[in-house]
Amino acid sequence: MSRSATAATHTIRKMRDFLFAHATDYDAARAGFAWPELEEFNFALEWFDVLAGERPDRPAVQIVSADLSVQEWTYGELSARSDQVAAWLTDIGIRRGDHVIVMLGNTIELWEVMLAITKIGAVSIPTSTLLSASDLAYRTEHGRARAVVTLGGLADRLSGVDAGILRIGVGDDAPSGWARFDDSRTAATTFDPDGPTRATDTALLYFTSGTTNRPKLVQHTHVSYPVGHLSTMWWLGVRPDDVHLNISSPGWAKHAWSSFFSPFLAEATVFVYNYDRFDANTLMQVMDRHHVSTFCAPPTVWRMLIQAHLARLTHPPRELVGAGEPLNPEVIDRVREAWGGTIRDGFGQTEMTACIGNSPGQAVKVGSMGRPLPGYPVVLLDPASGAEVEDEGEIALDLSRPPLGLMAGYYDDPQKTAESREGGYHHTGDIAVRDADGYLTYIGRSDDVFKASDYKISPFELESVLLEHDLVIEAAVIPSPDPTRLAVPKAYVCLRPDATDDDADAARAIFSYAHERLSSHLWVRIIEFVPELPKTISGKIRRVELRAREAARTESGDETGQHRDRDYR
Repeated sequence: MSRSATAATHTIRKMRDFLFAHATDYDAARAGFAWPELEEFNFALEWFDVLAGERPDRPAVQIVSADLSVQEWTYGELSARSDQVAAWLTDIGIRRGDHVIVMLGNTIELWEVMLAITKIGAVSIPTSTLLSASDLAYRTEHGRARAVVTLGGLADRLSGVDAGILRIGVGDDAPSGWARFDDSRTAATTFDPDGPTRATDTALLYFTSGTTNRPKLVQHTHVSYPVGHLSTMWWLGVRPDDVHLNISSPGWAKHAWSSFFSPFLAEATVFVYNYDRFDANTLMQVMDRHHVSTFCAPPTVWRMLIQAHLARLTHPPRELVGAGEPLNPEVIDRVREAWGGTIRDGFGQTEMTACIGNSPGQAVKVGSMGRPLPGYPVVLLDPASGAEVEDEGEIALDLSRPPLGLMAGYYDDPQKTAESREGGYHHTGDIAVRDADGYLTYIGRSDDVFKASDYKISPFELESVLLEHDLVIEAAVIPSPDPTRLAVPKAYVCLRPDATDDDADAARAIFSYAHERLSSHLWVRIIEFVPELPKTISGKIRRVELRAREAARTESGDETGQHRDRDYR
């Protein structure tokens, strides 16, 4: 259904076009940008459908399968289809305010369902298909879900979910008793909402990745993510008619950042490559063939890419972006040498949209996350006193000027919400340093930074050096208890598959390399080789698990697999 632009549509478009006009002018964009002030807004009805009415044939989503076949859906097709899905969901009992878990992969049904739920005014709880049955049961209960939309083949994951929760199965193998998503194709092709959507109504609930404890549930409104991602769009550098590839799994906030709101705000195309097994050469072939113009990938993908012959990509994307965790300088340098562009890092959280970034057209300081993005009042706080500081401290947002892209709070948890806003600031728990030009460099989570011999140690700084060694694929540095120094840096290291079979030789080479490049108080003192690092299912390293493992090892006195630098001097 073609829908007319509203006052909200015009207000958002005005600020979006302002950012386009100042795409490479950081100072002007910061000075002139203001968050749209909206009382009512529905992203699917008042933005996506309006774009679909203006240019229905513009490609909205392109999906390349593992066999390299491609499917495409236009804005017009996806607008009409999401109307039909919204009508069907209403028919089977989904109402405004209902919470719906969406546990799907990168298939078109994901975009159909997310837009349809938004049109209804219901609440999406995007969830990874990798969740165990117990994790899903926790999320269903904690998120007060009314329904679960997932693949019929994942029915076993719902074994712990209350029988009263509606099950909606995508695919031919939906179990008996489930609502079949395919039945939506016989539903009415028009959808009329039951009324306007308030800007402050809840639209999305996202579970955090849980790197240190049980995941929290972040509550976003119909404006905080849908409109708040104007900052992300500007940082990504995505423009109308771009083909934007974001390598990210559904169920995590980064997918909404780069595979939903930002490209649709920009009137661009969401591009997906569903590979069975990552192969850097095939990825570059796909990017060339389909003219990918903006590319965002996590550090793991960038590290695998530089193991390949990067010159195979004959037409590199205009914009290159890293996200998830900070990128190491060696990766950035290697890609720049091959493709001519610089990977631009940035910072944000599930709790907010992109708030810090190296923006297009600006000098990029390798290793830096960049500067505060338009609309974000970023400050640094002394962790001890809570006072604002200039050079090093916790990244925080000044809530006297609250940014639109910040969460409404932690769902059903006023205590955690209040803790996150103590003293009039939103606290991120991440530490950074700021240079004289205002560029921020990530140090680490406040609970990851540790002291050794009274020196403050940033795991990320040490890991960056280790990852520059040719033998190293991944590394995680944690404190190992030490009776003299309080703690010493220990590195868990994953070696390349073709690395030497002799761990002693590898340890000797890595110790020597690191010692040449680090001050003596930062030397890694212990290395343990592991086949893989413990991670959350969103791919973030669980250093808390490594610290617990090391504490147990130290207490037991077990030296198996430990390589100490003193033994290689």
